[in-house]
Amino acid sequence: MSKHELPSWAFEFHGHKCPFMPLGYRMGMYARELLGVEKQKDHGMFVFAEMGEGHPQTCMMDGLQIATSCTFGKNLISKLNYGKVAMILYHPDKGAVRISVTAQFQAEIGKFEFFTYRKKGIEPSEIPEAVVDEVVNFVMSMPMEKITDVQKLPDFKYTPTPGSFNKIICSQCGEVVFERYARTIAGKPLCIPCSDYERTLAIKPIL
Repeated sequence: MSKHELPSWAFEFHGHKCPFMPLGYRMGMYARELLGVEKQKDHGMFVFAEMGEGHPQTCMMDGLQIATSCTFGKNLISKLNYGKVAMILYHPDKGAVRISVTAQFQAEIGKFEFFTYRKKGIEPSEIPEAVVDEVVNFVMSMPMEKITDVQKLPDFKYTPTPGSFNKIICSQCGEVVFERYARTIAGKPLCIPCSDYERTLAIKPIL
């Protein structure tokens, strides 16, 4: 398979055909090529997507997972909520590289008819196939050097949270909760919902 081809199951996994999942796939493949790494079988490589909320480019994250196998289920991909079409791939032994989509390319892709439909609130699966194929083919055919900027991050450091199998029983709901997420109130262990603790997650790798 060439770097310009998607796996046959990629759109089925994603759920619809659109340009940003393929763009994420190509970014992930390009980052892997630059670092000289294979897809991640276990837990030794990490993706940090600079995506945020409420914009269609987040489809990119599924492409990143497909390309790298740094999946949500393995805790290998995190969203930094910067609102940027960019990502970092980090391997402890190979270093880190940041891939960002250029403003010029984002302006060019925004001219496609596909986005006229999307701005009207029409879902990708409801857009005419020829309109979708036009922009997807554009994404898949462009050289990555014209799509993205590359930045090596020699000082990038990230230490993942160590895995733990330790669990306790919540004294209120009786459900099992992993120990590090339990809260102790009046000497009793409680899960987060029962404790009324509002948990916020902020992944902040050191750049």
